[in-house]
Formats: sequence, structure tokens, C-alpha cells
Amino acid sequence: MTLTIPKSRCHCRWRRRKEARPEEIVEAALALFVEKGFSATRMAEVAKQAGISKGTLYLYFDSKEKIFHAVIQHFITPMIDEVETLVKNYQGSTEALIKQLVHGWWGSIWNTPLSGIPKLVISEAGNFPDMARFYMENVVKRVRSLLEQIIQTGVQRGEFRDVDIPTVTRLLMAPIIQINIWAHSLRPYDDPQDGDTYINLHIDLFLQGLKKHGQNT
Repeated sequence: MTLTIPKSRCHCRWRRRKEARPEEIVEAALALFVEKGFSATRMAEVAKQAGISKGTLYLYFDSKEKIFHAVIQHFITPMIDEVETLVKNYQGSTEALIKQLVHGWWGSIWNTPLSGIPKLVISEAGNFPDMARFYMENVVKRVRSLLEQIIQTGVQRGEFRDVDIPTVTRLLMAPIIQINIWAHSLRPYDDPQDGDTYINLHIDLFLQGLKKHGQNT
């Protein structure tokens, strides 16, 4: 499973259509936010990156905060919606579902600008609390709630041992967030780390720790 990331139908400026401009704006903004940081990115730079005038940009968004909201709503919200639908209709084991979701999420964001969003939000949270709050409510808490439901189902089915579900959910999420932060900060100065190897080992250790005694293989 690879989650669907909305993309522009065409990145060629000479084929730009007026109705495609908001999508091009959020793509340009995401790239700049991740590369330069939120506070260092100017509206004029977003407009230039999107190939439009600053005046046109303000017709769509009156602030960087609104653009950030649009970035989340365009790229991340549909992915979470897709996961919610999958979870609701899933018929297999809880272990298989967790593997599918983590691999799907990983395959959709790793080595893309989306992997830079956690570092962006964490580094700018002190200066832009509303941005951090928006991200927490619309991304982190939604994902956390879904994972808590999944783990709770595993416990109820007897697939997993009885655990502190909120804390275990954070333990599942934390290493994924950490490696994305690392990728956009210390990776150029560190020894190489294969992301797929990292995530596979993380899922394996996590699930082995959740299984009841005697279930480990």
C-alpha cells in the first residue's frame, strides 16, 4: 500500500491554467518552507516559485499561515482520510494492518518534501504557536487516534498483550518522526542510514514487544 499524495497534473509553467494556481502555490510553499524554514520564507518568494505575481498570491492566501494550512489540507489530510477508510473496512489481522499503514505512510513521505514537515513545525512552534496547534489538531492527533484504535482492537482480539495504549502509540510514532527530523537536519553530517532498513526494524521490534508471551516468532 502506498498512500495517494495529491500532485499537480502538470508542472510545466507554459501549460499552467488559472484554476491550477492554488495547487501550484502550496507545492511551491512546501518546498520553500522545508528548505528555508517558515519564518525565513517570504510571500514574494512563494509567488516567484509558483510563477505568479505577489498580488495574485494574495488573491488566494492572505498570510503564510493560511498557506501552511493549505499545504496540510492538500497533501496530508487526504492521506489521513484514506487511512481512516482503510481501517474502517479492514478485515485482516491487526499486526498486518499496522505493517501496511506504516509502510504505506513511509513510502509516501520518505525522500519527499513532506518528510520535512515535522522538523519545520517543531523548529517554528515557539514563534508560530497557531501553526503548531493546527498541525497537532489536524495531523498528529488524528493519526494518534487512529493508531490507538488499531492497537486497542489488537488487545481486544488477544493479538497483543494489555498495554498502556496512549503511550505505546507514541512509541510507535516517535522513531518515525525522529528519522524524518534527522533527514532534514543531521543527515549530511552523519553516517549513512538506509531508511527502509530503519523502518522495517522499527516495526519488527515494536510488534514483537506488543505480542503476548509465547506469540513471538
